[in-house]
Amino acid sequence: MPDNYARTDLDTPTGARRKKLFSFDGDAIGVGAERVARFLGTGSYLLWQTVFVIIWILLNIGGMWWNWDPYPFILLNLAFSTQAAYAAPLILLAQNRQDDRDRVSLNEDRRRTAETKADTEFLARELAGLRIAVGENVTRDYLRHELDDLTDLLHRIEDKLEDREHDDHDSQDGPSDRPR
Repeated sequence: MPDNYARTDLDTPTGARRKKLFSFDGDAIGVGAERVARFLGTGSYLLWQTVFVIIWILLNIGGMWWNWDPYPFILLNLAFSTQAAYAAPLILLAQNRQDDRDRVSLNEDRRRTAETKADTEFLARELAGLRIAVGENVTRDYLRHELDDLTDLLHRIEDKLEDREHDDHDSQDGPSDRPR
């Protein structure tokens, strides 16, 4: 048998396992703890606990034959202590599970941020390369602007030529009042 043999390999058949009487699955206990913690943090829990305490006190003060927990209410205090002894670890377990989820979420956010940053930097480099490449070539807008400038220049030259032809034509017709 090789040294790296593991009983949990998928190609290895497993023997019959005894079914456990209690299953201490960490996730199942954690889910239960979160449910208890959520319930303990609600207003309905506080309302029901207050009603329970008021009924407990009224039954122990008001009725002589119902007096199972006399005035210092030691049994009620014992019930609250037991509840607190179980509630505190359950709340801490729920908080630890939430911390684990937050840590996983934070790591995922960091990974996505790093990917987004790398993608952004890549696109910025590509855009800079395109700008450099386009800067060396004549663009359509640049060519259109230059052609418009040349067209304006040609129109001005044609206008000046027409003015000179008109002036020459006037000088041949007769004396002009204008000095040359």
